[in-house]
Amino acid sequence: MKFHVNRDVFSEAVSFVVKLLPQRNPQPILAGVLVEATDAGLTLSAFDYEASARTTIEATVDEPGTILVHGKLLADIASKLPNQPIEIAVDEDGGIQLRCGSARFTLASMPVQEYPAIPEVSGDTGLVPGDDFATAIAQVAFAASRDDVTPVLTGVQLEVAGNQLSLVATDRYRVALRDLPWDGGTAASDDTATALVPARTLTEVGKTFSHGGEISVSFSGSGDREIIAFTSGNKTVTSLLIKGNFPPVRRLFPEATDHYAVVSTSDLIEAVRRVQIVLDRSAPLRFTFTPEGVTMEGSGTEQARASETVDATLTGDDVTLGLNPQYLLEALGAVRSEFTRITFTSSDNANKLSPVLITPQTSGTVESFRYLLQPNLLLR
Repeated sequence: MKFHVNRDVFSEAVSFVVKLLPQRNPQPILAGVLVEATDAGLTLSAFDYEASARTTIEATVDEPGTILVHGKLLADIASKLPNQPIEIAVDEDGGIQLRCGSARFTLASMPVQEYPAIPEVSGDTGLVPGDDFATAIAQVAFAASRDDVTPVLTGVQLEVAGNQLSLVATDRYRVALRDLPWDGGTAASDDTATALVPARTLTEVGKTFSHGGEISVSFSGSGDREIIAFTSGNKTVTSLLIKGNFPPVRRLFPEATDHYAVVSTSDLIEAVRRVQIVLDRSAPLRFTFTPEGVTMEGSGTEQARASETVDATLTGDDVTLGLNPQYLLEALGAVRSEFTRITFTSSDNANKLSPVLITPQTSGTVESFRYLLQPNLLLR
């Protein structure tokens, strides 16, 4: 095996496929990157049984072949090579020789025959705009749980119905929902299709494809090996789906209500960041909404106290409630609007706190981003 390739193109390709691999892999073979040189170019792949990444780049292939090399080491080397063409060849002893300008590296090869087969996807496919999809992921994925005790809550539920794709995530204390256009082509159906994708993998997909064009999303497999694939340009990422029933959180979103406040998003973010400084960890901030504005109050164990008032427009009665400041800040960061509407919902259960609905404040449009946040009990 022997090939020549552009240094920048090769470095970017290796970095892409290595990015999805876990930092610590229980099987050393899965730390490898599969490099396949053919007449069509160079294909690099990585796979850990749950997620895979694959990309094909142009290269001058003198001798076709396949090698498996430690991915993190190869990525570190490629990123620091001089800006000259790279030559990679396999010597008579099976060692991998890498040359770039005057730099020389000898790398050990890993057994290709022990590497698992990269999953192929050939199921139903649809298209989403790359920039919108990346934005939607950033607006929703942070609300997924980080506790592996309940695996279904560590994922983002993708729901396809007609010409709409929805992303939903929850950790029981909050729910984030974003809708965006979906092009199912001639296979479009009114039936709802769902896929529960690990939030970590989906976040990397959003970062990788954020500046691309359209992203092709494909569903494939059955039983315990259902997978989803995201393809844009010469890059493909696949992910094993999380098994289990995602909670029916859509029904928690209220119908229209006339009890809400409108506040400057940036002003509220800055005020919450200041006042929360005095709080103990996980303690809520007290919010009081009146026609004069919204006042935040916090206190800590060191007898430190803080308060601040931000201008707000209130429709309906005064409201006092406690909110997790970090959860609120993440929601405000996802709103992506100059003004935010905070809607106060009602419940049939007088003993249960009702969540607040956070949406962008816009006129004449149906909101594509919605966020429900459960209030905290306030000590009198």
